[in-house]
Amino acid sequence: HHSTLQVWLDMGKQSLNGKAKGSKSYVILGLDDDKGVPGGRPPRVLSVLSSVLERKIQRNEKLLKASGRKDVITLFHGTRAPALSIRQYIDRIFKYSGCSPSCFVVAYIYLEKLLEHMDVCLTSLNAHRLIITSVLLAAKYVDDECYNNVYYAKIGGVSIAEMNRLEMKFLVGVDFRLHVAVEMFDNYCTKLEEEAAGRGQIERSSRICGLGRSWSSKDGASCSPTMAGYNCRAL
Repeated sequence: HHSTLQVWLDMGKQSLNGKAKGSKSYVILGLDDDKGVPGGRPPRVLSVLSSVLERKIQRNEKLLKASGRKDVITLFHGTRAPALSIRQYIDRIFKYSGCSPSCFVVAYIYLEKLLEHMDVCLTSLNAHRLIITSVLLAAKYVDDECYNNVYYAKIGGVSIAEMNRLEMKFLVGVDFRLHVAVEMFDNYCTKLEEEAAGRGQIERSSRICGLGRSWSSKDGASCSPTMAGYNCRAL
């Protein structure tokens, strides 16, 4: 059956890929390969996004340490940083999820939007859960077909129950607004392409930490039927 969540997703679904394919940034980031090249090099967007997020994390943690400010603990926080680096984690998600490269741009947009509504910084303790959740939502919104929460939980190294809770918390945090205008998608592609070319302004133009908004507590959404998946406790 369709959950309320799925109705929300279906109402806003649109193909960003078809409308953005003509842009230079789209090609440079490797977004023109629908699901990547089997056995080939990963699309460049993965390394660029990983680099951007890793720099944000390093900068945030230095600022938190220097200011003596304690980070706000959320559902996305772990007790310690996972062994997998951000790059390894993003590569893993791409390899096993089969989602389109464009999902990672949309996921980054969602992540930025969420941080704008939270009094929390992106750090090594929360980044992995934020990434897997944002990619899950992006895949549901962008791609015609995607794996369910059971499969994404296995990819991400979290339990099914936790994956459902993370998804709902994220949705509440962005007010269930998953629509991404083509213009915004193009803008983020350009920012990431400039970052890849060493002309990036992302560090100066993007928020480091979000502004305050408290989370609402809701139970996780229901899952679709189980699908076989690669299992690894990453977190």
